[in-house]
Amino acid sequence: MLRTFLNFFSIVWRSTAGKISLIVFTICMSLAVLGPIAAPFGPTERVYDATGNLVRLAPPSWDHWLGTTLLGRDVWSQMLWGARPALTIGLLTALGTVVIGVNVGLLAGYLGGAVDSFLMRLTDIFLGLPFLPFIIVLLSLTGQNIWTIILAMMAVMWRSTARIVRAEVLSLRERQFIAAARTTGASDFDIIYREVAPNVMPFALVGITFALAWAIITEASIGFLGFGDPNVVSWGSIIYDAYASQMMYRAPWWVVPPGIAIMILVTSVYFMGRAYEEVVNPRIKQAV
Repeated sequence: MLRTFLNFFSIVWRSTAGKISLIVFTICMSLAVLGPIAAPFGPTERVYDATGNLVRLAPPSWDHWLGTTLLGRDVWSQMLWGARPALTIGLLTALGTVVIGVNVGLLAGYLGGAVDSFLMRLTDIFLGLPFLPFIIVLLSLTGQNIWTIILAMMAVMWRSTARIVRAEVLSLRERQFIAAARTTGASDFDIIYREVAPNVMPFALVGITFALAWAIITEASIGFLGFGDPNVVSWGSIIYDAYASQMMYRAPWWVVPPGIAIMILVTSVYFMGRAYEEVVNPRIKQAV
């Protein structure tokens, strides 16, 4: 598995866009890990001046690089704290989504018959669900915390990966190496996970990157709509606080930085996946 991920990064590094996106993503990961340590203030800590007055809606300055909020919170500190939940939720959701999608695609594509019909009809049902409204309803029923957000997104995001993997498995199961494995007496389980699964890993890695991008956008959307974890400061919740306070136009330093951060992170993840996909599927590059 480690070799597979190292191979992924080496392939992404070959292209200029891949290099830039990988560097940007590494910086974002570093901020997520070290940001809370480097942040000058806590995410909900109120800042006071020398006279003891609350520093409300202060524009960017040397003391507060991105200004302060209506409640006197340092925006730069909130940005550093907000990187961790964005990437934590995104990475865990992407990994869980791909695990579910790959297994559904493997079983449906290889076993075929009634199993294939059942799993694909189940996939069609989830494909028909409205993405964001379904997650919001699920969060309303189960509670708003990081783990329920991850599980809610995983519940619907696996569907595309399942169909892609199934299509690839349908062609792989007719190959000679699969027939050779059957003649040796290998069980279906061994063939699926030892012979077929390694051959669909490139598609799984592409799925992880695109699922990560979607998860980050979805987490920010949930936070902006006010359905995020109330105990966690994320980039989406920062924008929500600015909007709820009706200060989006009076204090642009409050709302613009998290929006730019989300855009940069999602773009870097997308181009990482795109750079890898062009190598895995050369027809994409030829079509551009």
